[in-house]
Amino acid sequence: MAASSRAQVLDLYRAMLRESKRFSSYNYRTYAVRRIRDAFRENKNVKDPVEIQTLVNKAKRDLGIIRRQVHISQLYSTDKLIIENLEKPRT
Repeated sequence: MAASSRAQVLDLYRAMLRESKRFSSYNYRTYAVRRIRDAFRENKNVKDPVEIQTLVNKAKRDLGIIRRQVHISQLYSTDKLIIENLEKPRT
């Protein structure tokens, strides 16, 4: 993978994770983060430049969908779940 496409993929990965962490719903947030990580891990060994570009274009479309869904989820937010209210133990 060329350095420029590698940087583009990493920027896209970070943007998708960052945007997914803005979901107001715990379930949507954890699902989106898990799905993004799994998808990028699944395709990390792709070498074909055409296939890489196809995957990048799909990820850009998905980022747009995530942004729209985050905005909608913020309009209709609900109470936090019990699991979200628990503080992490200090070590």
